[in-house]
Amino acid sequence: MDIKLFYLLIVEILLLMSSDLPTPNSLRAFEVAGRHLNFRRAAEEMGVSQGAVAQQVRGLEARLGIRLFDRVARGLVLTDAGRQYHDQVARAFEQMRQATRNLRPAPEQVTISVTPSFASRWLIPNLPDFTLTHPDVDLRILATDRVSSFRQDAIDLAVRQGSPPFGATLEATLLFPQSIIAVCAPGVLTTRVADQDDPLDGLVLLHDTHNHWPRFLGRSMPKQGMRFNQTGLGIEAALAGQGVALASRFMVARDLEDGRLVQPVATELAGETDFYLLRRRKPIATGAQDAVWTWLVSRALKEARSA
Repeated sequence: MDIKLFYLLIVEILLLMSSDLPTPNSLRAFEVAGRHLNFRRAAEEMGVSQGAVAQQVRGLEARLGIRLFDRVARGLVLTDAGRQYHDQVARAFEQMRQATRNLRPAPEQVTISVTPSFASRWLIPNLPDFTLTHPDVDLRILATDRVSSFRQDAIDLAVRQGSPPFGATLEATLLFPQSIIAVCAPGVLTTRVADQDDPLDGLVLLHDTHNHWPRFLGRSMPKQGMRFNQTGLGIEAALAGQGVALASRFMVARDLEDGRLVQPVATELAGETDFYLLRRRKPIATGAQDAVWTWLVSRALKEARSA
């Protein structure tokens, strides 16, 4: 806000408190009552009694020598003079509210780059905990399969699959070791008789760009089948009962716990790469970046302990 305008608003407040103008309390009661057109609702917003609001409004009308409201059976109706006065009073209060908001420090912004599958399957479901514990951080999520540049893309943190070392300029910590399992909707298994030698026989195998099925099964795979360019899409297809997908355990942990997905086989495959949290070693991280970093690490650790 322009500093001159701010000082003008301060002068307005001081004038409102002077003896030759209505009291701030009466103007506030009038402004709230004029929005609700109801003394009871105005009292609820202000945290006072209905009688206190009515008394303030009556005092304001007496001081101005005009009627601001017509009392009707279902509440209040602004008179013509009251409507014009309310427009100006409400505008003044909004200006003061905005001036106060402008004085408060803006939330610190942190941009994190993650893959779309990580965003949809883990980060977004966990965000309510983050926003509850860090309301002062403006977290911005860049979901892309492209490897983002910390400098060119102006990102602060990144979650990526890989193997160390990541370079001397980057700090890295392990979030999730990749443990790949097969999952499908429970209904997929109830419509067939399982082959003890090959429990997946007859089931549609859902593929993604990671192509883990040959390693998971220990044999080559035919090229036909349903294929997706993201792991998250394969998981969604599995949830919809379209077949069996391969996924990192942490991405489907909630679905397994809630019974939306099951494991048709107990096989578990260690991934060739794991999920790491990365940031630049320099410049020194801000408090908000540290808060996001610490939350991600602690949240991942908490899930690992409960698995």
